[in-house]
Amino acid sequence: MLPLTNEFGDLPPGVYPATLDELIEYFGSGSEQRQLVTRRLLHIHTLAMRTGYLDRLIVFGSYVTEKSAPNDVDIILVMKDNFRVESCSIEARGLFDHATAQARYGASIFWVRPSLLIEGTIDEFVSYWRIKRDGSKRGIVEVRV
Repeated sequence: MLPLTNEFGDLPPGVYPATLDELIEYFGSGSEQRQLVTRRLLHIHTLAMRTGYLDRLIVFGSYVTEKSAPNDVDIILVMKDNFRVESCSIEARGLFDHATAQARYGASIFWVRPSLLIEGTIDEFVSYWRIKRDGSKRGIVEVRV
């Protein structure tokens, strides 16, 4: 269960596990723009799942706020260590190139495999994205895979 947003329309700081259905129920309706971004999120989730290597999917940014018209959806794809981009379908490969993902899917997608980290853990990597540009902390949602 996702917590209520605060007085600024943000999730309280933390990492909140949720199913995709719970995320969509909480943040997926409202303005036409929000519904469009939700469809993009669902498509990205489907493509990432089809790779067979998705380990974790984290959603952050304006999508997980009360903002009526988020520009896009910000996503981190944590892939299993044996994942290779070359083994993906052509359509799914676009998820793993930031500029292509932005242009094709209207999403800001970052991805990582645990073995790509020079130091720290995946949890520390994910926690980094809880920090906003102004240095304050925000809530992010980890969709259960």
